[in-house]
Amino acid sequence: MTVAEPALTDVDEKRRGAAPGVEKAALRVLIAAGGTGGHIFPALAVTEELARRRSPAGAQFQFLGTARGLESRLIENTGFPYRAIRAAGLKGIRGWRRIGNAAVLPRTFLESLGALRAFRPDVVMGMGGYVAGPVLLEAALLRIPTVLIEPNASPGFTNRVLSGVVTRAAIGFAETAKSFGAKARLTGLPVRRAFFEIAPREHRAPFTILAFGGSQGSAALNQCLVQSLPLVTKRPWHIIHQTGEREFNAVNEAYRRTGAAGKVRAFIDDMPTMFARADVVICRAGASTVGELMAAGKGALLIPFPGATDQHQLRNARALERAGAARVIEQGELTPARLVAEIDALLASPERLSAMELAARKLAKPDAAAEIANLVEEVVGM
Repeated sequence: MTVAEPALTDVDEKRRGAAPGVEKAALRVLIAAGGTGGHIFPALAVTEELARRRSPAGAQFQFLGTARGLESRLIENTGFPYRAIRAAGLKGIRGWRRIGNAAVLPRTFLESLGALRAFRPDVVMGMGGYVAGPVLLEAALLRIPTVLIEPNASPGFTNRVLSGVVTRAAIGFAETAKSFGAKARLTGLPVRRAFFEIAPREHRAPFTILAFGGSQGSAALNQCLVQSLPLVTKRPWHIIHQTGEREFNAVNEAYRRTGAAGKVRAFIDDMPTMFARADVVICRAGASTVGELMAAGKGALLIPFPGATDQHQLRNARALERAGAARVIEQGELTPARLVAEIDALLASPERLSAMELAARKLAKPDAAAEIANLVEEVVGM
């Protein structure tokens, strides 16, 4: 396809292709992703695919995010260039905090424009959220091709707003297509290759329970698990529990006090290894987590975050439950007794657990990252 040049005075001379006999310029991809692991990990999966197929120097990347989110740690550890901008969310925010966040918007747009001018991308890829919104909007206004990744069953506020201006939308669930019309491409959820390489597990005692509340932890899930510890001390369970930084010390002390078998961590860097050890996973239902469960073929108890924008976590969880790949406990119904009973029921029936795992694998799309990489290359005519 033919793509118009961006209306930036200092990039008018930029090559988007090459004349016969002239070496083609490297593909320049700017990625707006930040705030949570659910935005960062899928973006990394696509970026790694593009880097692999265009190595050693056929692609250049620039990540944009905030200074306070996980992205500064996770992205910089991969070696990809990272630049922080000031940004703050508005959806679901009220009172003086909303006013303060709104006051940040002009600076967000200025810093986004500065990043676009400095890097001069061929294409901008966004994961949604308050980081991606201003960046993709400005890129679209500058006629730079854009690819929006919507991994949730229900699009968030930012992605719904952007649906009218982006070039293409890569979606994780078929039911999301109606929000983007002809721009939608069903690609599946991009997940790191390591999750697909996890072998099926034979379920027998002692069992391993992996529990985490998203990349930043969950106070509700932490509290319920701590209250459950006296009920599980005599069960043949070993719990791997990611708490988040804030509650690590208190939760770790609870395990020590009760004598429950477990390993408490503030943050798990190597999540694929933990998935491989787990018989059952207890977790939230963000898009990144759901994609990893499907790729790894893991049966899960999903406890959707009730404060998620437009209830997208509940919709993700119900989609897996309808497919027979998970059980759902809404947070308002979560009690220690209910949690332990659900785990008992799964571990008591290895056949049922294996059926859930098979259902999860059937939902996975191993080529999702490659499909989105194709889409990125397609919109710039390469």
